[in-house]
Amino acid sequence: MDERLQLLEKYNFWNGQFPDLGLIRKEYIDPIANAMENRLVKVLVGQRRSGKSFIMRQLMNYLITEKQVEPRQLLYVNFEFAPFCFVRNADDLLSLYQLYRKEKLSAGKIYLFLDEIQNIAEWEKAVNSLSQDYTEDCEIVITGSNSKMLSSQLSTLLSGRYIEFKVFPFNIEEYALISERNVNKDTYMEFLKSGGFPELFHLNNFETKRNYISSIKDTVLLRDIVQRNNIKDARLLEDIFGYLVNNASNLISVNNVVNFFKSKGRKTNYETVSNYILYLEEANLLHRAERYNIKGKDIISGTCKYYANDLAFHNYLYNGYGYGIGYLLENRIYLDLKIAGYDVYVGVIKDREVDFVATKADRIIYLQVSYLLIDDSTTEREYAPLDSLTDHYEKFVVTLDEITLPSKNGVRHIQAWDIYNYI
Repeated sequence: MDERLQLLEKYNFWNGQFPDLGLIRKEYIDPIANAMENRLVKVLVGQRRSGKSFIMRQLMNYLITEKQVEPRQLLYVNFEFAPFCFVRNADDLLSLYQLYRKEKLSAGKIYLFLDEIQNIAEWEKAVNSLSQDYTEDCEIVITGSNSKMLSSQLSTLLSGRYIEFKVFPFNIEEYALISERNVNKDTYMEFLKSGGFPELFHLNNFETKRNYISSIKDTVLLRDIVQRNNIKDARLLEDIFGYLVNNASNLISVNNVVNFFKSKGRKTNYETVSNYILYLEEANLLHRAERYNIKGKDIISGTCKYYANDLAFHNYLYNGYGYGIGYLLENRIYLDLKIAGYDVYVGVIKDREVDFVATKADRIIYLQVSYLLIDDSTTEREYAPLDSLTDHYEKFVVTLDEITLPSKNGVRHIQAWDIYNYI
């Protein structure tokens, strides 16, 4: 048997072996499964170690157990695995596929799963060829860690012929499931002070978790940014990441960042900092929330906010900064909105700020995030920006209070751990 086939045997479902599937993430599996059975390429994009490979295996398991797809119709290749280092470019990938088609499945539909596809040079040519060849019955699912690289390369050859799914680490509901806890304030507080990376739940002490999160950060910075973009000052890149993680919920401009590092005696400039921040976004380490003029309905340039892709970066790597629960909560609510499929902005109405303006299709919601409504003045301050809005879109104040307050002037109060029942 060809050595390449022997490698495929080991990592596929063909002989009845089923690898560890982890916590089944139905909020991803269901929409991906509903988008199957067509020639659209399904693209799972997310930061390394956020669970993309598990979701891919869960989808394969779903096809076998729920759709009665024969295991030999599924071909899975993970390009992070050393045994597949012989696949270097599009030609190698097509050759491997043709070998599989010849030796394992001469006829019938193939479901092709390509994990961390960005490691293959000119991969988009192979994906385009297989997905658009009307003589080849092949449906393709791919994953990747760099959102810009995937979108730019796919749009070049596959404009309008792919569908993208954003993958994030665990949310509060998944955290509670894997921890075998109820979704309540105590569980949520633990969640805020830990993080959602799936592998964290197999580690049993703080130092081991810290080392694990550090290794994720180092791998993403090195492999997804430094090597791909020929970064000259890797230390500055990492320090910018730490600075932005610890300034989540604060309005930031590129000039703010430049001036901060210059004040510390670091040599840099606007172009370098701007590029480094963009690379951090493309690697899905950070997310940008632009300022949005609610009355004028346009984006306000100059300043914006950045939120970490997971709170573990702060909690295990940068927790020496003065970063309170309120900041963690705001970052977490931003992520929940993104997971739910919203585009998220920082709202501006006259001289006031609305923490989030979230839009999805024809739905618009406004959210104000506060740690606790401890007294009347705090309540007044948090409700005031929403009270100033004259439209009729939904308005929420999200807090960690144990008692839900009644609606006030159309503004509903919700507890942070219950947010998925509202968005």
